[in-house]
Amino acid sequence: MTAVDPILLSVYARTFKSITDEMSISVQKTTRSPILCEAKDFVTGLYDAEGNMLEQTENLPILAFSLAPVCKYILKYFEGDIHPGDVIFHNDVFSMGNQNNDVAVYKPIFQGDTLVGWTAVKGHQADIGGNVPGGYNPNAKEVWQEALRIPPVKIYDRGVFRKDVWDLIFANIRLDIVQHDMRAQMGACTVGERRFLELLGKYGLGSFKTHKVALFDATRRMMEAEIAKIPNGRYSGEGKVYYDGHHVGSEFTIRVDITVEDRKVRFDYTRTDPQTDGFVNGTFTSSASATVLTLLQMVNPDIPHNEGMIQPIEIIIPEGTILNASYPKATTFGNHLCPPNADAIIRALAPVIPDRVTAGWNNLLCSLTTGIDPEKGEKYVDIGFMGLKGGSGAMNGTDGYDHIGMIDASGGLLDQDYEMFEQTTPHVLVKHEYLVDSAGPGQWRGGLGVETIFTIGSDDTQLVTFGDGDFEPAFGLFGGGDSTLNLIELTYPDGTRVVPRNKDLITGVPKGTVYRQLAGGGGGYGPAVKRDRALLGREVRDGVISAQAARAAYGWEG
Repeated sequence: MTAVDPILLSVYARTFKSITDEMSISVQKTTRSPILCEAKDFVTGLYDAEGNMLEQTENLPILAFSLAPVCKYILKYFEGDIHPGDVIFHNDVFSMGNQNNDVAVYKPIFQGDTLVGWTAVKGHQADIGGNVPGGYNPNAKEVWQEALRIPPVKIYDRGVFRKDVWDLIFANIRLDIVQHDMRAQMGACTVGERRFLELLGKYGLGSFKTHKVALFDATRRMMEAEIAKIPNGRYSGEGKVYYDGHHVGSEFTIRVDITVEDRKVRFDYTRTDPQTDGFVNGTFTSSASATVLTLLQMVNPDIPHNEGMIQPIEIIIPEGTILNASYPKATTFGNHLCPPNADAIIRALAPVIPDRVTAGWNNLLCSLTTGIDPEKGEKYVDIGFMGLKGGSGAMNGTDGYDHIGMIDASGGLLDQDYEMFEQTTPHVLVKHEYLVDSAGPGQWRGGLGVETIFTIGSDDTQLVTFGDGDFEPAFGLFGGGDSTLNLIELTYPDGTRVVPRNKDLITGVPKGTVYRQLAGGGGGYGPAVKRDRALLGREVRDGVISAQAARAAYGWEG
């Protein structure tokens, strides 16, 4: 057996990361949808022959832990029928997928006739069929009203392109751009395959296997050491979900019981409310990803992201709960259950690790516009990334980040470029600025949210809204204040003002309608009266905090 070389172990770890980073760059540079090439709503991953995570590049954290479970499912699904040259598509939420629009490409890596690993890319596609362009249908009650389901299917079989399968899939998707973006994801997988085989060619398969096990063990010990910093015990917290898209006034509670025992942690969601008969449900994969990404914000950020990192973590999410809906329930909203899930975890652990948690983050309120660009005569889909990104919660010693986005994006989700926004949609941007007084006050304040205004440029525009950020502000911790609420409003050309529900589908929005969105800030941490006075004075001068709010919330006397 090959001996473990500590220097070579580091080389492997950093090369794995370099491979997924190069795959990520490939996707960003070759995709066409702004959702991918600008907002970077995708993840790239590298896996061993058994589907264990070697490394990943998490542009969007909620996707980060959704690839490995599917890879293991594919291994069982195609057992005995996996070959060099295969390329497999998957999005099915009832076979370990996380969201219908998040479509993955998997490519097995062979050294000769031996399966040695996998590359994978998952990205949010601009359309995935279903009843509503863009994939978000607040009126849905079952999966067929949301999307085309893609269980594991070979697009290339032993290197032979399956044109029949390709045409079947894309005959059910509205936008041609999705085909181009899926080809870009396939190309990125090939880049990763090439780099991984170069690595094996340099050091040998035996060396790789030995050092892989050592890397997993070292990473597991690192995570165990972080968990050991949390006092042993059982801690509970709750987060709220508002309105399921069908029953006005409906509320649902996510309940987590966290058990820390020595160097392991268990997240148990058994007491969470049952699944809804509406749009608002999650999948096990999306909910488990939310749990892991929230925990990672409380531990050493230098821990490698591989299979060893998740070994000390147990997650129990019973089927039939709002976080793990049963077939054939609608689940597209599932990724966006991350914020209330994170709220529950933060509230549970804040009393015992106060220096490692943040106050609440701005919850999501998002919109998606679709229609036909009158100048181009082409269909467009736009997710309003600029307008949805509020502020993060503050923590001990640090203000929250301004305009970072919801916690499931954790800063990975980027804004649209203003010029590209106006090139890829018929809309005209009027305003995109930090929102004064949106941050929760505190000794350390929350991050600022933003105000976004644009004029809708197409007739008969369809608007979809989804989120919970207009019901509950980001909460403060340890004497810090809450932030402001989110808002979306439309002012039609005739002066009519419409405020959509937080899960809504509005058709026939006329050209010239003014769209305005407020994204609130993050919660504050610690009593506001303790905030540094000189810093507070500068923020008033710079317009971050108004003089009136500074006097009312901070006791400022300037």
